[in-house]
Amino acid sequence: MLACQPARSAELETIGLTDTTKVISLDGRARYWIDTAPNAAQLGVQTLEARAGDLPWALREPNRQYAIDDQVLWFQFDARIDQADVPWYVEVAASGLDRVAMYYRDAQGRWVAQEAGDTKAVSDWPLPGRFPTFQMSHQSGQPVHYWLRIQHARVTFSAPIAIHHLSDLATSRDREQFFLGIYFGLAVLVTIVAAVSALAWRDPSFATYAVYVAMLGLGQAAYLGTGAQYLWTNWLEWNRISTFVLPALSSAVGLWFVRGVTEPARHSLTLDRVVLTTIVVQLLVTLADALIPATYTYKTISLLVLLTLILVAIMIALVWLRGSDPDIRLIALGFVPVAVFALFPVARGLALVPTSFLTRYGLPIGAALEMPILLYALIVRSSRRREARVRARALASTDPLTGLLHHRILLVRLESALQRARTQNLPCALLGVRLVNLEAIGAAHGREAAERALVLAASRLRSVISDVDVASRVGDQQFALLLEGPINSAQALSCATHAVARGLRDSQVLPGGETLKFQVAVAMLPAAPTSATETLKWVMAAVNEIPADARKSIRALNFDLP
Repeated sequence: MLACQPARSAELETIGLTDTTKVISLDGRARYWIDTAPNAAQLGVQTLEARAGDLPWALREPNRQYAIDDQVLWFQFDARIDQADVPWYVEVAASGLDRVAMYYRDAQGRWVAQEAGDTKAVSDWPLPGRFPTFQMSHQSGQPVHYWLRIQHARVTFSAPIAIHHLSDLATSRDREQFFLGIYFGLAVLVTIVAAVSALAWRDPSFATYAVYVAMLGLGQAAYLGTGAQYLWTNWLEWNRISTFVLPALSSAVGLWFVRGVTEPARHSLTLDRVVLTTIVVQLLVTLADALIPATYTYKTISLLVLLTLILVAIMIALVWLRGSDPDIRLIALGFVPVAVFALFPVARGLALVPTSFLTRYGLPIGAALEMPILLYALIVRSSRRREARVRARALASTDPLTGLLHHRILLVRLESALQRARTQNLPCALLGVRLVNLEAIGAAHGREAAERALVLAASRLRSVISDVDVASRVGDQQFALLLEGPINSAQALSCATHAVARGLRDSQVLPGGETLKFQVAVAMLPAAPTSATETLKWVMAAVNEIPADARKSIRALNFDLP
């Protein structure tokens, strides 16, 4: 509900301030008048006081919005302090106001003036903080007339105005600073973690997310008045435009981030072009608003932010319905809080709703819920993609089914081991292993069971060697284990024995109580064959010559069994 020029006068009762009352709203207790004259800014409080009886005052109502662009909004109320030992304050609960001033006469009849707003550094306010706050008269027992003057362009004024006891004001400010500290601390932490992750994993999604969280935090610092209070206290011109510029920039960066995460071009080039156009237009309009502030540019920015929220919803829905990304639901869940809570400040910017708790703090609440969810989702997605890339690179050197090294890598390692064994007298061993009953398992239980048997065989063979040794698949049912030196025949034979025993263990992976039957040929190196290729052929030929029904599963090639 917008307020235009009042058409009726209003009488007021004096507000009594006692120790039992901690906070009193001026809704219904103050009257207002909007000065629409071309020279409204020139009207002084003394002239207003003289003309007050002839002006059409109206009673202030809850949630009323006042369109005062290029005009001056005056409030007048009377208050009496019963005891003056504790100060009382008038707080206008809105940040980013252009100019707010309060006037009253002291006991000697002299005017006392206090001023706050973006035209003054916060450190020069009567009571520095996020909201304009003014100390009331020290007179006790006598009514005092108070006058509030408010100038605010481009956005309707609807901030709550209340009288606070010092104890209540201090408590509410401490509470606000505590919760805002949590939000901004979380924003800084997530920004750092995302930036470090981007450098460590070379993932552009984390870099974009770091920029988005940082811009969102700066936008909220400007919108909530924290920036003017702590970050750019004396930059008055930047303080004036930051409230409009930084939230708009954070919206454009947010759309850019969502585009990078959802990749809409994969499903709709038209949607991707609309998103890019919206980002460019939003940046241009924001620049124009910073250079030439106007009501229509701010309204345009608010509409573009609303369009941004719609595009975010469309991109998430499109990828959800058509995409194959397994993490998109978690990412979508992360965007929901900000998308929902951002509607409240957007509606406030379009003058659809008055200032309230959700219009002030809704977006920080949504962002605080969003940041850890999205960071976790990006970590999960990045880990999945890195794992896929690692697997793709590993295909050149590993067997895709068992994950064991390819026989080409085995030959390289074997050649190096033979060279060390000859030149440095560091003997090594090569074990050839055959899974004798693989064909029987496949015939009885199918191909899937046979593949499971191969994977299980690879796992159990890896478990009997050390980290420096090599396990490789060299045939359909053949494996090779290179035990790098120094090693003796007893150790090599022990490894072979453990391999056979591990294969015979029961496993829930194989159906029908099947076990793995290994046969092993063991050779100490260096031996007669001089090359790695000839050595591998020699050992594998030996293991393949062992009869499938042989009573002994281990064959020593160049040393005697105990």
